[in-house]
Amino acid sequence: MTLLDRRTLLTSTVAGVALLATGCGTGSGGSGEAAGGASTGATGAGAAGAFPVTIKHALGTATIPAAPKRVVTLGQGAAETAIALGVIPVGTETYAWGADKDGHLPWVKEAVQAAGGTLPTTFTGGQQVDVEKIAELSPDLILAPWSGITAAEYDQLKDIAPTVAYAKTPWATTWDGEITTVATALGKPDQAPVLIKKIDDTLAAAAKAHPRWAGKTFAYTYTTGPGTLGVYMPQEQRVTMISKLGLTLDPVIATLQPKDGADYTLIGLENANKLKDADLLFTFYMDAATKKQVESQPLYAAIPAVKRGTVVTSSDQQLVTAMSMINPLTVPWALPRLSTLIDEKVALLG
Repeated sequence: MTLLDRRTLLTSTVAGVALLATGCGTGSGGSGEAAGGASTGATGAGAAGAFPVTIKHALGTATIPAAPKRVVTLGQGAAETAIALGVIPVGTETYAWGADKDGHLPWVKEAVQAAGGTLPTTFTGGQQVDVEKIAELSPDLILAPWSGITAAEYDQLKDIAPTVAYAKTPWATTWDGEITTVATALGKPDQAPVLIKKIDDTLAAAAKAHPRWAGKTFAYTYTTGPGTLGVYMPQEQRVTMISKLGLTLDPVIATLQPKDGADYTLIGLENANKLKDADLLFTFYMDAATKKQVESQPLYAAIPAVKRGTVVTSSDQQLVTAMSMINPLTVPWALPRLSTLIDEKVALLG
């Protein structure tokens, strides 16, 4: 099985319950200050003594000679972490699902505006990275630690600027690993543990504030069309977020074997009964028509969590996107909204 682009998995679920298909982690999460100490420019230079920085990754080695002044980000999470570190990118990959007409996600836009900065230029990413547009931005660093860039794309990008890709597998970077990589590349490695602890603390505080969540079992599911059913694995970022809120991932998930190092796997609708012990199902539907189609499938409708109405889902594309990744901007933005959804469904369990 070929690893699917996280966004491809989302947008290709024409008839399914897809969940944005991307990564994992461990975290910290302090206050609601999304941007932290973001600077007012496109840069936030790291300590001069931190450079040069050399980072090895799956596609090669990036050597960053000096504090970058024009950063471009690909994939997910890198832009948010850079902003939290005081570095506003000059360019970011657009995210159509949940973004505004210019491709900006709300927490990014809010953080940049709060810092008095200039919003990044957006460009096409995913399976057709707009290399020419990236070159026009004259970057001195390209961050893609949680992405699906190919070796061929990397060969083009590294000729434009030092490019940092994923450590081992596309779309399988842990959230804390991404924060550490981005902070290191920006010459601010000492700030990574601070951001990680802040996210962890925020999620732990939410768990403590909602003791009824403790021990409730869950699975996080997706579909890629009629008759399909997939689950996200323990290390996937959206699963990690829910686990850190005090809920317990259904033990059956650990018995499944994804292929190619993926953090998600299709189990088939015929195996829907594997989820019989989950108190809650987390998922989302592409639209109302897709939701109706998915729920009309007898095997899906027979899942106990579906039957009793304890499916945690939202039609808000921005929230679904924020729930799919853990970083310094998404966690404080998503948590109040997500908490309300969980509370409503936990109450039904008695």
